[in-house]
Amino acid sequence: MSEVFENDIEAREYDDIASLEDAVSPEEQTDTGNFNCKSPLYRLKLEYSSESLYAAVDSTPQLTAGDYVIIPTRYGKDMALVTGISSAPTGIKASDIVTVERKAAQADLDKREENKSKEETAFHVFQEKVAQHKLDMKLIATHYLLEEQKILFFFSADNRIDFRELVKDLVSVFKMRIELRQIGVRDESRITGGLGVCGRPYCCHSVSDKLQPVSIRMAKEQNLSLNSMKISGQCGRLLCCLAYEYNWYAEARKKLPNEGARLFYEGTNFRITEINPLTSMIKLSGEDGRILEIPAKRFVQTEGRWHIT
Repeated sequence: MSEVFENDIEAREYDDIASLEDAVSPEEQTDTGNFNCKSPLYRLKLEYSSESLYAAVDSTPQLTAGDYVIIPTRYGKDMALVTGISSAPTGIKASDIVTVERKAAQADLDKREENKSKEETAFHVFQEKVAQHKLDMKLIATHYLLEEQKILFFFSADNRIDFRELVKDLVSVFKMRIELRQIGVRDESRITGGLGVCGRPYCCHSVSDKLQPVSIRMAKEQNLSLNSMKISGQCGRLLCCLAYEYNWYAEARKKLPNEGARLFYEGTNFRITEINPLTSMIKLSGEDGRILEIPAKRFVQTEGRWHIT
């Protein structure tokens, strides 16, 4: 996934399971977590887009979860929610860290509530203008920046949209800067939220949008079905949670023999047919027709060959 929004927003052919994988940009393929950062480092969230950031504090009093602060964002100065302190952040870039300008005052909170009411009106106006221009686009969210005269409109569409005339109409109505951002399917799920197949809120909405790109390899490593219906979320992409346990499975498998490996046991040649890292059980099929299931702790590797003790 990209820093904030997906670059690839074209329609996918979901019958090809490889198309459910996340495209990884060159920047994401590099190690981004090895740099010195200020302490403490706070974790923030932009509520209107569910984007997460990290923030350093220079002179602002110590913050606690639930506080609101004013920070610079990629859209302009705005308000963010403090979700807690990050004692050991990993996998983030220096560009992910912003500096808190100040703690939000009561006037800021009042203005935020006022903007919410205005955003509802702007939402309906946008939809009316889209219908007038006969554009095939779906509005996801609308947001007024707190300290700048600008409105953000997040929308999704199957193709690139020429919205120049639409912007002109919107400017004539709102008399301020207009910014339209076309987003992808995973970003849409992150903003709108919802419940996944597990019954819990979407990971990208409730946990973090700084998620590791998900690949088919992760599903294979965890012995999961490669049925796209079972390993993809409501957004149509691979489940975010596939990335959570992948490292554990990858490390566990390093201590176990590979599937297909052959060994001699009780006078018969056996082939390993199944490995279950969770239960630490390994299933073998023998030339004599026997099927055995043996605890992984009984497998010992000597001079590159596996034996059963």
